[in-house]
Amino acid sequence: MAKRKPGAAAAAGAPAVHPELRPGQSVELLKELHILTRDGQLNQDSRRKLKQVYHLYQFIEPLLAEVLAGRGDVSLADHGAGKSYLGFILYDLFLKAQDVGTVYGIETRSELVEHSRELAGRLGFGRMNFLDVSVEESTRSEQLPERIDVVTALHACNTATDDAIQFALAKQAQFVVLVPCCQAEVASVLRKNKNASFGLTPLSEIWRHPIHTREFGSQLTNALRCLQLEAHGYQLTVTELVGWEHSMKNELIIARRTGTPRKNAMERIEAILAELNLSELRSRFAC
Repeated sequence: MAKRKPGAAAAAGAPAVHPELRPGQSVELLKELHILTRDGQLNQDSRRKLKQVYHLYQFIEPLLAEVLAGRGDVSLADHGAGKSYLGFILYDLFLKAQDVGTVYGIETRSELVEHSRELAGRLGFGRMNFLDVSVEESTRSEQLPERIDVVTALHACNTATDDAIQFALAKQAQFVVLVPCCQAEVASVLRKNKNASFGLTPLSEIWRHPIHTREFGSQLTNALRCLQLEAHGYQLTVTELVGWEHSMKNELIIARRTGTPRKNAMERIEAILAELNLSELRSRFAC
């Protein structure tokens, strides 16, 4: 009879812990989030997704630790949470081992909220709360504390990222972490006003072609968002989340509240909107 290799019995009787997972990571959670397959494996797509999540965690974890060290508690609201996989990963890797700290997932699709509630209950993640509310409702909901320490929005489409910014400003968040996605609103206004803009500024050549309208609109949206945050007393770091080979929606904006507004930020917003014939968007960015 051939000798069995050491550990073979254990490996045969229990699922192996994948070497790419962080220590203490819940395998059941990763399966529920479809990052691991049902047999506990990583395929090419899930490996890419896991790398993005872990890389984002590396940016957010020190922010949570800073708040926790400073006041002995920490609250995080994930806006446009979807299936709440960012909130679940943050809870699993950081807050699960703490006695304090709460994650709030804010999502308007009730079926996703119910699924997240069920999953958190099944995993014993008792300090996770999920709200089926709009942005306007979330800023005044009694289910949320008056102040939130960290606000995140990962791939919140189109104006959902702007909604998260408005929520963060209302809640005086210490940190705001954004990975914007599908910024269509500014591009649509550029497109609508294109003919009129040709007579106003030669800069309209930048968005004359449809592909340039889309790409310039996306870039401009994020520039206006950064100015808006700076106008409200935030210091910004803008970088890429992971390599472009992993995701085209890759811009990461991290804002730290200092309470000292950039003096000319609002003036810059006003000037850009006027110059590019976007004054109808003033209520979104110049507020």
